[in-house]
Amino acid sequence: MIQIAPSILSADFSRLGEQVQLVEDAGAEVLHIDVMDGHFVPNLTFGPSLVKSLRDHSRMRFDVHLMVEEPERFIADFAAAGADHITFHLETSRHAHRVIQQIKELGMTAGIALNPATPLDGLKYILQDLDMVLLMTVNPGFGGQNFISNVIPKIQVLHRHLEQTQSSCLIEVDGGVNLETAPVVANAGAHILVAGAAVFAQPDPKQAVLELRQAAGLK
Repeated sequence: MIQIAPSILSADFSRLGEQVQLVEDAGAEVLHIDVMDGHFVPNLTFGPSLVKSLRDHSRMRFDVHLMVEEPERFIADFAAAGADHITFHLETSRHAHRVIQQIKELGMTAGIALNPATPLDGLKYILQDLDMVLLMTVNPGFGGQNFISNVIPKIQVLHRHLEQTQSSCLIEVDGGVNLETAPVVANAGAHILVAGAAVFAQPDPKQAVLELRQAAGLK
């Protein structure tokens, strides 16, 4: 079952609660929350306080994407704020397995993100411990970038491997997902499609989610 995960990075923060409710009403089950530290990526965004402020107003799974150096420093705070899932970048940690364990010990599911140029090889000894792999189809740090089509074969290779090993790990794709690219990544094997500008930069975010679901083959 493919899911659409609206990313609040592109939301109107003066109407954030209203916009989150709109996408939930449209059937979105996952809310993607991009956290940037100004070091691993050049941009700087929000922290646990935002997650906490939204938690009582939404039933969606809060999918926190840490684009930060030393992610282990932030995990406990996001867990306490109400995160359901945390993804961190393989490029940011020397001890990925330890970070995965930390996330799970706090009752959340765990994911690893790979930048477009990062090969799948680094997942070899930790894939069995992951609930999700996030494949970036843009370079992390900014919303509204163009989709990098060279990542499609990476999605396909990972999807085949997960099927062959009968793994329950999910593939999430983030970056440049819109009405044109949603069916492409869905057909390549992605399970969760993160969409920011394609949802929140549209006149009607609720309708945008419905149209993305249809484009990805969902009713």
